Amino acid sequence: MKYILLILTGYLLGCSSMAWYLAKLHKADLRGSGTGNLGASNTVVLLGWKAGVLTALHDILKAFLAVLIAGWLFPDLEHGRAAAGVACVLGHIFPFYLKFKGGKGFASFFGMTLALNWRLALVIAAAVILVTIVTDYIVCGTLTTVLSVPVYMGFTRGLTTALILCIATAVILYKHKENYPRMLNGTELGLRSAIRGDNKLKK
Repeated sequence: MKYILLILTGYLLGCSSMAWYLAKLHKADLRGSGTGNLGASNTVVLLGWKAGVLTALHDILKAFLAVLIAGWLFPDLEHGRAAAGVACVLGHIFPFYLKFKGGKGFASFFGMTLALNWRLALVIAAAVILVTIVTDYIVCGTLTTVLSVPVYMGFTRGLTTALILCIATAVILYKHKENYPRMLNGTELGLRSAIRGDNKLKK
């Protein structure tokens, strides 16, 4: 019952979508334009960097909060914090009131990591920035994060925690399946293009 409560709480927190709120405010269709999802990167492309930063902070904070709440409620529950964080990531990706079509989960995954191990999160953030600048692809930074965090946690906190985190990793990898061929073909929208405001993503 404790795990069910934490998972439900995490999921409901994850369902909160700043990208959707801003899209409604600006009368924009984020799911029908750009990369087609309710995430921070698509918000940057279609609504500008200020909206994108606000969305990213919101998505990071809700997962951070989900992990903190789990720790406050049941500090003795060994895998409660990881379970709540993963549930929040899944809520972000599959919000029930938006026909289960939300964002791709990177910012919330980072927020979860920040709450689980802030030192690791800072290292990951530096690595993401470096990888993204070098490759020009935001998705490369995403892949660096979601693959490395479960591996590190597996060595430091055990196999069960790593397997729980791998649920979020697997879903995020799947949600980015359309990006992989675009990167290979050179048609993926790059970071520098997004900053310039070029939202003409080639399908």
